[in-house]
Amino acid sequence: MKVSILTMFNGISPTYSLVNVVEEQLTMLLKAGHLVQLLVSEDCPDDDRYGVFLDSRIDWVKITNRLHGQIIHWKDYSQPLGTTHETFYEEADAIAQDYIRALADTQICFMHDIHYQGWHLVHNVAIRQAQEQLPHIKFLAFTHSVPVNRPLQTNWPFSARYSPMPRTLYIYPTQSGLPALARQYAVSEGRCRAVNNSLNGLMYVSEEVKALASCTDLIFSDFVIVYPGRLTPGKKFEKVAMLAGAIKKQSEKSVQLLFCDFPSMDIPSDSYKQLIVREGVRLGLASSDIVFTSDHGYPQGFPRQGVLELFQLSNLFICPSFSESFGLTVLEAASRGNFIVLNEAVPALEELGKQLHSYFMRWDARNFGFNSQENYHPSEEKYLEDHANKIITIMRASPSLYAKTTARQRYSPQWIWKHQLEPLLEE
Repeated sequence: MKVSILTMFNGISPTYSLVNVVEEQLTMLLKAGHLVQLLVSEDCPDDDRYGVFLDSRIDWVKITNRLHGQIIHWKDYSQPLGTTHETFYEEADAIAQDYIRALADTQICFMHDIHYQGWHLVHNVAIRQAQEQLPHIKFLAFTHSVPVNRPLQTNWPFSARYSPMPRTLYIYPTQSGLPALARQYAVSEGRCRAVNNSLNGLMYVSEEVKALASCTDLIFSDFVIVYPGRLTPGKKFEKVAMLAGAIKKQSEKSVQLLFCDFPSMDIPSDSYKQLIVREGVRLGLASSDIVFTSDHGYPQGFPRQGVLELFQLSNLFICPSFSESFGLTVLEAASRGNFIVLNEAVPALEELGKQLHSYFMRWDARNFGFNSQENYHPSEEKYLEDHANKIITIMRASPSLYAKTTARQRYSPQWIWKHQLEPLLEE
């Protein structure tokens, strides 16, 4: 399917929110395998392009902004009544002819604020003229600002801002705005749809994190746990896996556990990894829930910046370490909004955790001058399950953790595409 996006951008700057919306829609459409065409003003500079706008699969079409060799200056016709400048209809005719040529082989056309903005009135009139010659196209008209009150009186062409166009669905970022949207364009609410703006948690992360996200479920997992450290039994990787397994079993939710590991002389890495996976699976994880970054191209450790970016996506940090002098990763995880679970028996973790109001559990530990060993009754498994239930309950009740997780999942481009935008293409 060929999809055209009509924006009439004069420039592409990420500080303009609509540019970000179009950027995400282009990414969604390309990932879904659609042919994509982007219609912009002929004055839009090529060197403005960045990110997905540089993708060679995008067919850029520059729509005329000239009449008789003179630049067309867009005028803001936001009032419902009045008169247009002398060359308005000639300009609309010239632009309409370009639209007809550009959209000849398109099946669906997205329009962004073309019907809403007063300075796009000439394009509004032009696309209506062009539509008469393009009966095969379905239009999706996106409005990105609060709908305006429909005036009691209006005249053509100003009435184009308040009139429906055939074969067109009207789109707004929220469900609550649909009644007002329907009133502005004088359509039934049945012709209006909500498509939320998306938040791409991977937009501004490093290529290393993007590559890792392509083979793990960092976006939709309910519990994302990141644990960086040297792959030594002293860091108790298997205890992290066991508690993660108990959380998955007790919550019946999805878990993604990422170990940002690097080798140790204490134990062969492969044998320790097998132990970690075995213990995690025994307590409730699937082997696919556990990822070692050393198995994904980073045998000597994941980049530090990448670890910090992963903490932005994760929501749970578990540190059952046998010994710590301070615990900097605890601060890093906490600073990025993770729920923190620490080994209370380690003095440094207890001290830091109290400052951070962390959740405490007890594992074997090295204290000052002696080692401690925990005994669990009736079993370690029951101990982990009891604490897993408490952790789940606290995390569910935390507004900030709920918001962080929901923003990552529910407002991701993947969710918006699957549940809101793609169905409109198939209607």
